[in-house]
Amino acid sequence: MKNVQVNSEIGRLKAVLLHEPGDELHNLTPKKLDDLLFDDIPWLPLAKKEHQAFAKTFKDAGVKVVYLTDLMTEVLDSSNEIKNQFVEQFIKEAHIRSNTLREVATEYLRNIKDNKELILKTIAGIKKSELPNYQVKSLADHVDDYPFVTDPMPNLYFTRDPFASIGNGVSLNKMYSITRSRETIFGEYIFKYHPTYKTTPLYYSRYEDVNIEGGDIMVLNNHVLVVGVSQRTCAEAVERLAKNLFYNNETDFDTVLAFTIPQARTFMHLDTVFTQVDVNKFAIHKGCYEKLKIFRITKDFNNDKKVKVMELDQKLEDVLESYIGLPVTLIPCGGGDTISADREQWSDGSNFVAIAPGEVIAYERNDITNAALIKAGIKVHIIPSSELSRGRGGPRCMCMPLVREEL
Repeated sequence: MKNVQVNSEIGRLKAVLLHEPGDELHNLTPKKLDDLLFDDIPWLPLAKKEHQAFAKTFKDAGVKVVYLTDLMTEVLDSSNEIKNQFVEQFIKEAHIRSNTLREVATEYLRNIKDNKELILKTIAGIKKSELPNYQVKSLADHVDDYPFVTDPMPNLYFTRDPFASIGNGVSLNKMYSITRSRETIFGEYIFKYHPTYKTTPLYYSRYEDVNIEGGDIMVLNNHVLVVGVSQRTCAEAVERLAKNLFYNNETDFDTVLAFTIPQARTFMHLDTVFTQVDVNKFAIHKGCYEKLKIFRITKDFNNDKKVKVMELDQKLEDVLESYIGLPVTLIPCGGGDTISADREQWSDGSNFVAIAPGEVIAYERNDITNAALIKAGIKVHIIPSSELSRGRGGPRCMCMPLVREEL
C-alpha cells in the first residue's frame, strides 16, 4: 500500500490522522466564539478523555493512529532552515498588524527549542503576557486590549477539513474562513517535507482563490468523487478540483457528483448531513434530502482541460445505485422523527466514520440514530461526546483517513 490510499469511504481503515485537542480550547473566550466558529466552550479535560477514547477505538480495531503534531515535529526536527521558514510563514499568515508584536513573536517562537512545544504553541495561540521582551510602544499597542498575539486554532481537532485524502493524493484545501486558513500550513509542510508523505500528489492548493473543505469531499470509489456545494465549499472550487483530477495521469477519477445542500451553519458540510456507513447504506438528514440537487461533472472530450456539467433529475438513492451497482438504503437521522432528527443532527447525528464496511464510530448522544443504524445491520462503536460535540463536528470530521484497504 502507498502512504496515502483512500479509494472509498468504507474500506477497512489502516491508518488515520488525528489531532488531540489541547490548550487551544482553554484559550476560547465567549467574546471570540463567533470569530473562532464555536457555539460553546468545551471543557478541555473531558474533551481530551473523549478524544482519547476515540483514538482507542481505532487502535482496538487495528488502525494505526498518526498525530498531526508528531508529523510536524518530525518535519521541524529535520532542518533548522525549515523550522525558521515555518516560523516566518506562520507569523506572516497570523496577520499581526503591530510591527513590535510581529518581531517579538517571531523571536519568541524561534527560541522554543523543543519543536513539539513549538507546534503546540502555534496551535494554542500566543498571549501577549507570554512574550518576555514585549513592551508597549506604538499607538496600536496602547489601544489594543486583545490578549492574544496570534489566535488559537480550536477547530484543528477536526482534521478532516484542512486536507482530504483522495485516491493516492491529497486536496490541500483553501478554507472558507480566515480563522481556519492557518490550519493548512501544517498540511503544506507535512506533504512538502515529511519523509513519509512528501511525494504525495496534491490535487488542490491552499493558495487557490476559491474555497473547499474536506467535510464536503467523499470518495465513493476510485472513479467517482462526491463533493458538497455548501456554506464552506463553493461551486467553482468543486469544478476546479474535478479538472485537477480528470487531467492528472495519476488518478482514475472520471466523475464528480456535486451535491448542493442548504448554506447554513447547521449544514456547514455535506458530511454533517450525509455519510456512507456500508457498501450500499448511507445515513442522511431528511432536511438535506428534501432540498438536495445533484450535478454530474465529467471530462469534456471535445474540449481540452474542460468539463461537462449536467443536472441529474433523479432521486439520490437512484443516482447512488447507478454507481454502486446495488439497491441503496438511506438511514434517516433521528429514525425519521422530525424532532429527534433536528436535535441529533445538531450534534452530527448523520456523521459517522467507517472503520470497515458496515462498522462505524458514532457519538453516544445520538442514541436514536444509532439505534436505527443497528437495526439496519450496522455495527456501531459508541464514543463519549458531551464535550467534543460542542465544536459542531462528529467522528468523521475528527479524522483524516490516510490508508484504506481496497474493497
